[in-house]
Amino acid sequence: MARAHLDDISTFVAVVDAGSFVAGGRSVGLTRSAAGKALVRLEARMSTRLLNRTTRAISLTDDGRIFYEHCTQVLAALEDAEAAVGARSSKPRGILRITVPDSFGRLYVLPLLHTYLMQWPELEAEVSFTDRAVDIVEEGFDLAVRIQASSAKTYLDAGLISRVVARHRGVLCASPAYLQRRGEPSSADELSSHECVMFKTRTQSHEWRLRRPGESWVKVVGRSRLRVDSGEALLDATIAGLGVAYLPGFLADKAISVGELKELLPAYQTEFAQILAVYPSKRHLPAKVRYLIDYMVEQWKTD
Repeated sequence: MARAHLDDISTFVAVVDAGSFVAGGRSVGLTRSAAGKALVRLEARMSTRLLNRTTRAISLTDDGRIFYEHCTQVLAALEDAEAAVGARSSKPRGILRITVPDSFGRLYVLPLLHTYLMQWPELEAEVSFTDRAVDIVEEGFDLAVRIQASSAKTYLDAGLISRVVARHRGVLCASPAYLQRRGEPSSADELSSHECVMFKTRTQSHEWRLRRPGESWVKVVGRSRLRVDSGEALLDATIAGLGVAYLPGFLADKAISVGELKELLPAYQTEFAQILAVYPSKRHLPAKVRYLIDYMVEQWKTD
């Protein structure tokens, strides 16, 4: 599209929006006469009348109305393109409001945020540590970090999108004291007779799934007398001997390495816990959010 033609289109839209050649021309830096000539060029180019004009008023013809609607879309798309490119070169600044799972947030997000804030001195952060599913739009958050099983479907409210930024393996485990008291299961079927400590909130619950290599996934149904809504509480309860738990590796690995927990059924495969970045579906994602999501992927990348 020739630049001159695009300028004429901008003038046409400005005249229609302003309701006169004088005001419309002034808004784009043209005289009334120049604005009128721009319209004449457009009408000649398209071989149709776009505006009905009298000495007192202007009005759109049927063809003019159709053309105006398309022109406004074209100009809006151009503005969006400029804004998108400009946003990519902008620096993270302002206040970043983020909600993160309690344990994962303290172990992984907080150290990452420390270096992120050092890198961008014009940025501030407000962080909520909670395992409940926060309504990020209603509560005004820019970003949420959530954890879900890799097989689970991601159900998001309208206007939200998600991106997987990391994965952690699931670990089936129990404390030595519990195993001494109840015995160690040798198959997934035997878990049905064990006490299972489960993660559950008002809106989320974690289904246990295991499989032997090359076989199908099986759902584990165990007896659960204790259900908690905190990852840290789930870890503490398991270490205390209250039952078998299915924990993400970032919680269980250290306790296993020091002997506080023992991994069970190592011959079985477990699901990965996906770490999701969830954010409002805005046409132009703020640099402070986009850069952080990219930084999470870079720092937490897994094979």
